[in-house]
Amino acid sequence: MTHYLLSVYQPDGAPPADLDLGRIMKELGALEDTMRAEGAWVFTGRLHPASTATVVRAPDGGDVLTTDGPFTEGKEHLGGFTIVDAPDLDAALRWAHEMTRIITLPIEVRPMLDAPGA
Repeated sequence: MTHYLLSVYQPDGAPPADLDLGRIMKELGALEDTMRAEGAWVFTGRLHPASTATVVRAPDGGDVLTTDGPFTEGKEHLGGFTIVDAPDLDAALRWAHEMTRIITLPIEVRPMLDAPGA
């Protein structure tokens, strides 16, 4: 089995007024319960807006700089993620299909290197 990172990208700013966040969270909870029951769910993390980020870097190995704001400028940022344990990419993609149907946001699927327990 391989761990896969299912990254959720969301637009910056407030969600649309007609978004039924209660329904989405209920359906996501049910999907995570199904993942747990099938032994696929590892971890989920939901993030505060990108505007709350702090970036720490050491350009050219010099002094460490700390700046407010996201690392990259963009209209979308990582809003959350789920790590699943799946036998192959197709299985991980099936979970991503279910997630994107519920939240209607893009999901990036990537295999992880050196997954714990692998």
